[in-house]
Amino acid sequence: MKNKVLMGLAAIAMVAFLSSCGKVPQTEIDATNAAIAAAQAAEANVYVPAEFTALQDSMNAINAAVEVQKSKLFKKFGPIKENLAKTLTLANTVAADAATKKDEVKKEAETLLNDIKAVNEENGKLITKAPRGKEGAAVIEQIKADMVTINTSVADAQALYDKGNYMDALNKIKAAKEKADGINAELKEAIAKVHKGKK
Repeated sequence: MKNKVLMGLAAIAMVAFLSSCGKVPQTEIDATNAAIAAAQAAEANVYVPAEFTALQDSMNAINAAVEVQKSKLFKKFGPIKENLAKTLTLANTVAADAATKKDEVKKEAETLLNDIKAVNEENGKLITKAPRGKEGAAVIEQIKADMVTINTSVADAQALYDKGNYMDALNKIKAAKEKADGINAELKEAIAKVHKGKK
């Protein structure tokens, strides 16, 4: 009789143990999803896209593993809990990395916006000194048209920057700066040739 009671208690304990192992770790899943949402809010998909994709892949794998365990008679969520803990840590790291990268991009965009304004100002002065020969006039008109396009790009980049879209602003300003630097070099070369010819 005593043995039967002990066996019964052991069976109850075993069932309780297995059912506790077999519970979906919803609290951990919710916490990890919240951390991923926070990383997305920090624009991790924009500033650290590779890291954010890896984070999403990790969570998708966990969700798939949860579904597999749900379909089993004896469910084992232990390894999934471990992966959730790792993914939660990863989500917090990705959010912090995104904030750091965003700050770097913001500073770079700010520097380039200031730089291009100086280059555009110099180009405006250089174009008045550029040679006006037969071919020169057409080239100058083209340069003037390019400078208008550059100024429009700078204004657009500034507007993006002011809205906090630092990555888009940086990409736009990089392209405009490259064009402005090209014009600067072209004008300086043309002016240098004229001075050389006069000597």
